[in-house]
Amino acid sequence: MAQLKVPNGRWLRIMPIAFIMYTFAYIDRNNIGFGFAGMQKDLGFSAAYSGLAGGIFFIGFLVFQVHGGIWARKYGARKVITICLVIWSIIAFLTGTVHNVAELLVVRFILGMVEGIVWPASLILISNWFPQKERARATAYFMLGTPISAIIMSPISGYLLDHTSWRVMFFIEALPPLVWALLWWFGISDKPSVAKWISKEEKDYIETSLANEKTNANVSKNSFVAALANKNVLILSFVGFFGIMGLYGFGLWLPTVVKAITHGSNTSVGLISALPWFSAIIGSILISHLSDRTGNHKGFYSLICIIGTVSLLVATIAGTAHPYVAIIALICLQFSFAKNAPFWAIPTGVLSREMLPSAIGIINGIGNLGGFFGPYVFGLLMTFTHSTKAGTTFFSLSLLVSALLVLTIRQTSQRESKVAKYASETTL
Repeated sequence: MAQLKVPNGRWLRIMPIAFIMYTFAYIDRNNIGFGFAGMQKDLGFSAAYSGLAGGIFFIGFLVFQVHGGIWARKYGARKVITICLVIWSIIAFLTGTVHNVAELLVVRFILGMVEGIVWPASLILISNWFPQKERARATAYFMLGTPISAIIMSPISGYLLDHTSWRVMFFIEALPPLVWALLWWFGISDKPSVAKWISKEEKDYIETSLANEKTNANVSKNSFVAALANKNVLILSFVGFFGIMGLYGFGLWLPTVVKAITHGSNTSVGLISALPWFSAIIGSILISHLSDRTGNHKGFYSLICIIGTVSLLVATIAGTAHPYVAIIALICLQFSFAKNAPFWAIPTGVLSREMLPSAIGIINGIGNLGGFFGPYVFGLLMTFTHSTKAGTTFFSLSLLVSALLVLTIRQTSQRESKVAKYASETTL
């Protein structure tokens, strides 16, 4: 008997609204990279403080990572994210009003706190609407907001800087989330049972699929201790740390690097800065497919990080002497954005089911600290050397360390799995 086709209203309603919402989040997170030069000149601080302002976002981002999911479960992702959209729009707007580095650091920290709530709340929303067999694809589409936001933001930010100022850039780019809050509130439903627009067939399919999923919610608090003591968890944490430090740090400073290579206008820098992100989209789609098809997640992660290392070194060496070679290398570099797909597939293959929830929290927490250190170290190196080359070399080495570290992860033996399970089930 042929299986009836399930209506796909959730893909046409939930995903576009959520995708655009998170695209705005990344714009307000990363547009500071275009404002660095003007802010340093007008506010009188060094590149080191610019890096600190870029990186401190991630310290704030970690504050409400756990609370965001809890609040979304309790109050609904619709309400939580609507509030966050309004608050982050206001905070992003205030970035254009700062008069010293202290104010800038406070604003960036608070922006990180608010957007840190949005990520886990969004995952809760996705889990309410997409069964397990659809969830990876839904999350992947959702995360494509990162490169899409850069493609949109880069030319617009460059144009605004050429014709207005960095303050006006922040003012204008802070407005879309405020407008989108209205569409989010009226367009999003927390779950199928409260959605009036969904068909009965689709509603029954989602609710039945979710009900049939067997999940282990009763994870012992000792699983956290077991995860901390697990070598694979620690290795994965630092794989993520060096990977994020290299790639996110570079992404934030990309306009500065392009400016140093081309010496072009802000508009041309914006257009060129958008090009590498097309490579990121292609890489994300291609690598996620190949990684799942072959099951060699470690190998693909290492490979694309090495591609990033080589590309960044080529761009650094080519520099202003061979700008076209440097730009092509930068485009190839952002292919490494695809590392996220194989990376998050590794834990499920090397860690026990009992340990996994705590392990992912540890890996994500330590890994995201790389988002703080990457921009800051680049800024320090730029302050001391008055060049971007030391910073780009540092980022390339970070990616290389991440590529090599991931290869040291080994499959947990049956005996180790039993020990980990015993540790997670034993009460103090």
